[in-house]
This record gives sequence, structure tokens and C-alpha cells, in this order.
Amino acid sequence: MGQYGGLESFVMTVAAGVAALPGFSIEIVFKKTRLFFLSDDLNRKVAESRLTISFCNRASIALWRAVCRADLVHLQNPCPDVTAMACFARKPLLTNIINHTKHSRGLHAKLWKLCLHLATRRFYISDFVRRSWECARIPWPNSHVVFPVCQLSSLKPLPVEERTGFVFIARWIENKGLDTLIEAYALADFNRERWPLKLLGDGPLRSRIVARLRELGLSHLVNTPGFVSEVDKAEFIRRSRFVVIPPNTSEDFGLVALEARHLGIPCLITLDGGVPEAAGQYSLCCQPGDVFELRALLQQAAAMDDQSYMALARAAHASLRQELVTPDFYADTYQSMLPAVNK
Repeated sequence: MGQYGGLESFVMTVAAGVAALPGFSIEIVFKKTRLFFLSDDLNRKVAESRLTISFCNRASIALWRAVCRADLVHLQNPCPDVTAMACFARKPLLTNIINHTKHSRGLHAKLWKLCLHLATRRFYISDFVRRSWECARIPWPNSHVVFPVCQLSSLKPLPVEERTGFVFIARWIENKGLDTLIEAYALADFNRERWPLKLLGDGPLRSRIVARLRELGLSHLVNTPGFVSEVDKAEFIRRSRFVVIPPNTSEDFGLVALEARHLGIPCLITLDGGVPEAAGQYSLCCQPGDVFELRALLQQAAAMDDQSYMALARAAHASLRQELVTPDFYADTYQSMLPAVNK
């Protein structure tokens, strides 16, 4: 679409990390969608990156030439044009799959599933996403779940006495669980001045949520600052006791959970899609869309003593290190996929 978002951030972070290693030359090609318009934000990020980046049309000569120049193709989602080009040019193909798919028997779904089979290796953002594509409990050969490389804050976790309340971070759209959260918070039996709620982000639901907070008498206890900078977002996270991630929309993953765990903040989550994988085993969870279960979860969190809380927070933080990969991981993957003559 020409906007700078999670996918663009992931691609550029991996590319910059690998390009900094000896022996690698990286070229990024962004395919234009039908409604493509290059935003100032993405244009600035491209200029700042110092990477070789181009934009081209789908199934174009420019795309074919880029594939032919490469020793290996790393593709985001199994789109047919790039898959066909890589196979025809006999290039090793690593396909990252970041979105789940719904079961469909249409021609489009069958074609994309075929492209998935044709990949040399497949990396899925979560096992939830993998199972939606492979329809199997056990992964196909050369299929792996790999958490995304992302830019995490340089801030450090704060002492327990400097943390307070809950924070929610997401677009204010349907099925992110924001409605459920404010109803559960209103019903919860604890001191709300000691357990304030911060709702970061914005979106189409703002007027409805603000009106509902007013009806519930919570306007003075709930902070709604809108969108904030990455630095401010990290500060909000590390000054909270818990990050609440309550979607009911088959989330593919949950980058906010990684950001929270990195800053030593445990998560309250719903068992939705890939969110439990991102939040890890040291999180508190309930069923999606259930106000009363979420209320009980908030109360459980508020009743936790400092010693138990810090044990949970430290475990959530420490376990993340075992689950994240660095650009070196991708460099090793590329090397292992290249023909021996190129090594």
C-alpha cells in the first residue's frame, strides 16, 4: 500500500541486519498493490535505511530481473508471481507467512497453497498461522515457526514500585477486545485509583468508547492519549503492571506482547489465534469476548502480591530471549539454502 507498517519494519530490520554481515548483498523489492501510494513516512524510512530498495509492479519485468539477480529469494507470503519466477529461475525460495488463511476450496486458495508447497523452506509467524495453512498438527518438512525480528526498546524494566495499573495498545477497531475490556474493568472489584487503565491508540471506535467510559463514570480514571511515539509507548508499557491483550479476531500474532515481555511486563490475554504464543507461558489468560472471565482475570492480577508478580514478570522477560531470533539467524538460513558452488 506504500505505508510504513509492521511488514515493512520486519523486512527492513532483517535486511539491515544481514547486510551488515560480511559476504551478503541485500536487495529489497516492494511490490505495489493496486491502490499503492508512497507515503512520506515510508519514503523517509527508505532514505534513512541506506539499503538497496525499489518498488515495482506485480508480475513485472522489473520483478523478474530482481529475481534473476538474486542467489536466493526471501518472499513475504506465498504469492504466485514471485513463487513462479523463483522456481523458473531455479532460485532457492524462503517464504515467510505472516497471516492465517481461512479454509477455502476456491482456485485462488488452491493456487496459493501450491505456492506454499513449492517453497524451499517456510517460516510461519505462529503455529496458529501454520496450522491454518498446512491443516496439520505436525509441521510439513522444512516448515518452522519463527518469531518476527522486531526493533525492541532500549529502555530497561522498572522496579515494581514504579509500575501501576493496566495498559491496552491497539487500533480501536472491532474485535480487538476494547469494548470487552472497559466493561470488565467497570465491573472489577478493586481500587481503580490504585489500578488505573491506559488505552493507547485510536480508530473508528473512539467516539463510542469515550461515550461508554463517560456512561460508566470512568472518564477520570482511564487515560486515552491516542497514538503515541515508540519511545512513549515503551514508557507507558514499563510503567504498567500488566499489558492487556484481549482480542476476539483470530490474531496472527501479537507484537505488543513481545514489547511487554522485553520490558519485563507480563500480559493478560485472551486465547485468540497466535496471541498465546507471543505472550508465552508466563501470562494470565481467559476466553475471548467474555466480560466476566476478563473481569476475573483483572481481579486476579490486582490481587497478586509483589513477590508473586515479580516472579511472573521475570519469567516472562527471561523466556523471551529463548524465543527471539536475530538477523544472524536469517544469515545462517540463507547460507544453508545456497548451492555449494556459491558458498
